[in-house]
Amino acid sequence: MSGTFLSKVFDGPYKSVPKWIEIMEKYISEKGMTVKKHYSILHIASNMQKSTVIIAIVFTEVEGK
Repeated sequence: MSGTFLSKVFDGPYKSVPKWIEIMEKYISEKGMTVKKHYSILHIASNMQKSTVIIAIVFTEVEGK
């Protein structure tokens, strides 16, 4: 895989994925770039309180600047 990518790490419920994509798109546009394609990696883990936590890495292929 080659190209220019920006990434951010998020945590929260799976239903928040669309919100995280919106955050990424705003972050990218503020940098004067445009989105080519979003990718994500989701990791499900338990925290110290034994509750399930979703950690997502959203990385986006961008163009510009």
